[in-house]
Amino acid sequence: MASSERSALLTYRLCGASGEEERGRERGRAAATATAHRKLPTFLGVVVPTLLSMFSVVLFLRLGFVVGHAGLYQALAMFAVAYFIIGMTVLSVCAIATNGALDAGGAYYMISRALGPEFGGSIGIMFFLANVCGSALYVLGLVEALVDSFGIPLGQKVGTGIHVLPQSYWYELLYGTVLLALCLLVCLVGASIYAKATFLIFLIVAGVLGTILVSFFATRPLGVPIHLPYLNGSKTENGNFTGFSLATLQDNLGGGYGIDYTTGQRMSFSSVFAVMFNGCTGIMAGSNMSGDLKRPSYSIPRGTISAVLFTYLVYNLLAFLMCATCNRILLQKDYGFLRDISIFPPLVTVGIYAATLSAAMSNLIGASRILYALARDDLFGRALVLAKKTSANGNPVMAVILSWLVVQLVLFSGKLNTIAGVVTTFFLLVYATVNLACLALEWASAPNFRPTFRYFTWHTCLLGIAGCCVMMFLISPVSASASLGFLLLLLLALHYLSPSSTWGYISQALIFHQVRKYLLMLDVRKDHVKFWRPQMLLMVQNPRGSARLIDFVNDLKKSGLYVLGHVELQDLDMLPSDPLQPQQDSWLTLVDKLNVKAFVSLTLAPSVRHGVRQLLFTSGLGGMRPNTLVLGFYDDAAPQDGLAQHPAFTSTREEIPLGFPPLRAPAAPKLLSAREYVGIVADALKMLRNVLLARQLESLDKAQELRRAASPSPAIHVWPINLLRPDSARYADTCSLFLLQMACVLNMARAWRRACLRLFLCVEAGTMPHAQEEKLRQLLKDLRIQAQIQLVPWDAVTRLHWQTCRGPPGGPAGATEEEEEETMNFPANTTQVSDEYVCAANKLILEQSPAPVVRFLYLPRPPADTSLYPLYLHQLELLTRGLGPTVLVHGELPDSPRHPPPPPNSGHGSSMNRGVPEPVHLLP
Repeated sequence: MASSERSALLTYRLCGASGEEERGRERGRAAATATAHRKLPTFLGVVVPTLLSMFSVVLFLRLGFVVGHAGLYQALAMFAVAYFIIGMTVLSVCAIATNGALDAGGAYYMISRALGPEFGGSIGIMFFLANVCGSALYVLGLVEALVDSFGIPLGQKVGTGIHVLPQSYWYELLYGTVLLALCLLVCLVGASIYAKATFLIFLIVAGVLGTILVSFFATRPLGVPIHLPYLNGSKTENGNFTGFSLATLQDNLGGGYGIDYTTGQRMSFSSVFAVMFNGCTGIMAGSNMSGDLKRPSYSIPRGTISAVLFTYLVYNLLAFLMCATCNRILLQKDYGFLRDISIFPPLVTVGIYAATLSAAMSNLIGASRILYALARDDLFGRALVLAKKTSANGNPVMAVILSWLVVQLVLFSGKLNTIAGVVTTFFLLVYATVNLACLALEWASAPNFRPTFRYFTWHTCLLGIAGCCVMMFLISPVSASASLGFLLLLLLALHYLSPSSTWGYISQALIFHQVRKYLLMLDVRKDHVKFWRPQMLLMVQNPRGSARLIDFVNDLKKSGLYVLGHVELQDLDMLPSDPLQPQQDSWLTLVDKLNVKAFVSLTLAPSVRHGVRQLLFTSGLGGMRPNTLVLGFYDDAAPQDGLAQHPAFTSTREEIPLGFPPLRAPAAPKLLSAREYVGIVADALKMLRNVLLARQLESLDKAQELRRAASPSPAIHVWPINLLRPDSARYADTCSLFLLQMACVLNMARAWRRACLRLFLCVEAGTMPHAQEEKLRQLLKDLRIQAQIQLVPWDAVTRLHWQTCRGPPGGPAGATEEEEEETMNFPANTTQVSDEYVCAANKLILEQSPAPVVRFLYLPRPPADTSLYPLYLHQLELLTRGLGPTVLVHGELPDSPRHPPPPPNSGHGSSMNRGVPEPVHLLP
């Protein structure tokens, strides 16, 4: 059956296949050895450890304490609350345990494979501490029973008869150390010997429990003297066993909280519940043995549920019998009164010793299994390397020894009631996370979460979480807060320090579920330009030469979609498999290292232009699709390897991702021609995508430029007019406003907030420049953009243009205002400007000092005649030559409800002739 639980049908299982757990051959051999030594059946492996963990200290030494302080009604309420919490948790445990194979580690294994290494590792440590403290609690309970039976009475220096054990803090610590050493010896032998020993103890405890039940009916009324510590001596009070009495029952119905003589603190509902709940924390004893069970998925649900139901009935029955037969003083003051009223006291004494010793061993071996699983998963690196060592038969010897050492440290607390609240808090936290794991799996709707145990819903998980959290803070707000704080520290440490795992992360399934739901809610028909944001598609040929450009566009996206696109020039028909899959990891690693919030989209195409078309059509999903295409500039500059000098790679020992080929040699031919490059720009504009051409962005050292303390402060220069069409220069058309929008978005990024926007207003003589400046300033005010306006006389530049033009400025002579506006909005005819003019415009830009960090320039539309593409690109190169980091921008505003498309055959159907929208709509 063990092999059937590792069926290949479950390629993904909650708890992971053995191949996912293994990290190297050593771990593979360890897993095989552990599987070979599984031999415990349901009763011995689950039922017996669970019953003995729950029938221990609370049953024999603290149940009377609980009933005596709380009364019958409140005691039954405590049992109901406690078993409601553990009942919900048991349902979650059974669901997880029946969803695939289980391995060593119990609750840790379940949570880590469900919630991922961060939650699994941190909760594993918390559960380890809970088991360690629980083991110490049971050892202290056994010491208390020993001292009660064989201790020298307080106030006497020499004992008589069997009372020979001295009583003091250090003596009791010594007794606890000896008893813990005995537990260590049994656990070192292995799980099989432990199971046999616990079965023998179970028989003893079952006999003692039967004797106790009979004693309530067979024992006659009697008085029980109780010796209590008082100052430096002791005092004696008398408790009474009245037999079945209605008066005794009525006296014990209500609560009567008093002083706990061992700690000197007044009891309350929460403090008594903390003690009582330790009798319910054994539900994980069976799952802790998951690595030693023959069929864990079969045994854990059946064995755990059976044990929990049986203990609930026994606790309620005993609580009623105690309230009906014992007065409150006996219940509150005499922890070992069951021995005093028993028909055969020695058997009860043996049962107390056996049960508490077994519970201590159960928690010790459970803690060691959790520690071994943590070490084997390498979540804490070398810190737990010793815990990996096992004996020849697979017993984690070093994990047992390390767990023993920690239990020994906890024994210094000295008193059982002192650590009861801490133990309860730890276990409640673990139970809450088990319910959380099951809830997350249910809410994620993962197809492979199909447990054979179906008696649970997300409601039971949620109720279990709520119950655990409420009781945890009710018992001790300080302990609960400290535990959660410690858990958070572990989460952060594991998130940043632990290696990546192949277990699967439930967070990814939950994110997928929610993202799909919200993407369906993102209706593209409700888009409005008022809520527009840039959604970038950056085409990258080789990331080695584009590291700084990738980072720059990340600042420019303004919380929008960001996609890194790449075209591989191959034909899938000629290939045996998809060549892009092996490259995906390299690209994702690049995104992580550069710390950019981007997706990666790779495609195969016969040409770069076809590949870009594919990405523009298919990238994104639903309402999240790229609306802006970003390209590097097409020039003859030799590419530089930016990754080799990037801090993300030079500051670590990791190599640059090997999936990227070397950069193109300067003399090597390019992958696309100038005509194809301009064709890509034209294609994007036809698709109503905005286009950004970035030149010399690889020379931008953002950290150095923006953090310099020298005056003046860094600047962003914005030239919002079409310099290649001076006769149609305007500051309020769609493209100009979009250019201003992009500069403003960049300035809003955290790293660019120190930079100031400087807007250049080109003016000619006789055109009332101050009026133009005031109008532009009012526009900036309406758009809520803070920018400096600088007037730039450019008569000398435009004179070069008019010398080559036939018509006067402003359009054909005698043209109406509407005709002139329509003429200005036609795409730029690059043949109307000479190289001399473009060089003069370039010089004008360079003369504006001081030099900015980056410049934004107007990108004119490519000419309709494709034969002019090379000339168009040549003039763009002349315009931007020597300017440093420069971004050429062309904006296309899609139709919105406020601006419906013109009717067909109206003369304005082309996007090139669309009327200019109101600026406030483009820049809300």
